Amino acid sequence: MKKNILSFKIVFLMSVIVYSQTYFSDQASNIGLGFSSGNTPFGSGITFYDYDNDGWDDITLASQAGTALRFFKNVNGVFVEEVLIVPKINSQSKQTNWVDIDNDGDKDLYVTSNVSGNRLFVNNGSMSFHEVTTTCGLPTNNIFTYGASWGDYNNDGYLDVFLSNRDVTGVVPNYLYKNNGDGTFVNVSNLVGILEVSDLSFCSAFFDYDKDGWQDIYVSNDRVDNPNVLYKNNGDGTFTDVSVNTGTNLYIDAMSVTIDDYNNDGWLDIYVTNTPSGNVLLQNNNGETFTNVASTAGVLFNSIGWGAVFLDAENDMDLDLYVSGEFNGSVPGFLSAAFYENNGSGYYSLASNSGFINDTRQSFSNAIGDLNNDGFPEIVVSNADNENIFVWSNQTVSTNNWLKVKLQGTVSNRDGIGSLIEISINGEKQYRYTLCGEGYLSQNSGVEIFGLADNTVVDYVKVTWLSGIIDVIDNVNANQVLEIIEGENQLSINENEQTTFSFNNPVSDELIIKSAQNIKCVTLYNALGQELMHNNALAREVRLDLSHLEKGYYFIKMETNDNLKSFKIIKS
Repeated sequence: MKKNILSFKIVFLMSVIVYSQTYFSDQASNIGLGFSSGNTPFGSGITFYDYDNDGWDDITLASQAGTALRFFKNVNGVFVEEVLIVPKINSQSKQTNWVDIDNDGDKDLYVTSNVSGNRLFVNNGSMSFHEVTTTCGLPTNNIFTYGASWGDYNNDGYLDVFLSNRDVTGVVPNYLYKNNGDGTFVNVSNLVGILEVSDLSFCSAFFDYDKDGWQDIYVSNDRVDNPNVLYKNNGDGTFTDVSVNTGTNLYIDAMSVTIDDYNNDGWLDIYVTNTPSGNVLLQNNNGETFTNVASTAGVLFNSIGWGAVFLDAENDMDLDLYVSGEFNGSVPGFLSAAFYENNGSGYYSLASNSGFINDTRQSFSNAIGDLNNDGFPEIVVSNADNENIFVWSNQTVSTNNWLKVKLQGTVSNRDGIGSLIEISINGEKQYRYTLCGEGYLSQNSGVEIFGLADNTVVDYVKVTWLSGIIDVIDNVNANQVLEIIEGENQLSINENEQTTFSFNNPVSDELIIKSAQNIKCVTLYNALGQELMHNNALAREVRLDLSHLEKGYYFIKMETNDNLKSFKIIKS
């Protein structure tokens, strides 16, 4: 009898261990997605994004020559293909971005191509679209674009776009286009310091690596003689190449750029895929330099890597990693794909029992979202060779809790791109940064998922917007979608445990800046980066009379004894 009881305990324990493990299963054909994304060189793009704002993440597939874009509406976890009123694209496309370029609350569509011109379609408000490519100022000729990433480099509340162009003839460089806020764009690459060289670029990302409130740009360049580039945003409308000084000038065959805070230290890190010499994980050293820790962290991959995404697969409060690869499983010793599980301390192990059965296709792009709104993330993958896409459904059996955060900007861009979301549970913090177009030919869900383990309440959720506004919500219950509108839960001053100055924002007539250190000088710029005012203060409090200025956005650069800070103000 004792032997039988012991056997029962062992079997029960083993079943608990098995069913608490992370497990993914391809459910594409079971939920209406048994389709191919075609067969184009270096793959085609995929998005896992709620394009119709109904609260369910939809899927969009880029096109190959002779076919149209494909749109799959998520209806309670099952997908139905729909024909959107979008002018037909018959040429090969690479990346599709759903992005609100005019801040009107609906999603516009930008499509890149490496064989014909990129195209922009504006949403009329009812999921019908009209093309504005020829009138909006964006390039209409073929500039060999793979990736398009969106951010607000000048903090004017409108999303700008960086185009990663891979011209094998070595003629076409990358371009940064500024959104003028009136439906048009202008090429500002030369004016702001973007290098006019052709670097065979696949991908880029806007992010704030040094937490100065201004979005920087990181670019992945193919071929070892074209190093990756990190452009630091100077806060005055210009950029400086700081690649060498920061240790980010990688001489590798770089494909994807993936941005996240893999070790939850509050600083955004960079993961770059590569050929078999190994992928690179650049750990951010407090906004000053980066160190490649891929080997020690266990995420080298050592195959031909393409798309990569961080996600908290089991909602246990740390970020795991999924990487797509070019080999199809028939090449011994080389991975076709990999799911790296975070062991809880920033070190990863290659999970061999987490499902992903038949994950041996040649694949390039991937994206994450939540297909059934259960709070656990899924992965969609675009495969080559006319193979059907993968929809890796997260079937982990777990009682872990979660929190989803959705942002709506009012002063910042409507989508809240470029916002840092921080949550805290018993002093343990997690961070997410909102991006658009980051990752190889992909777009992730616009809703951020935080794993909470067995915690049922989040002490606080803090959002730092590009406008400088900080919203804080205390005592947030688990297992919900928390929608945060900019300014509705605002701190009275911009201060926290790491900030030693405060200022009133918005400003009526007088801007008052108070600092724990002496302020050496304060400079005021308009939205065009033109200097309007300069004050050599040498005091801990500075008052600037702004009564004569028109309403709108202005930028402050403040120098103290040992620091230089830039921030945005609103003249009301």
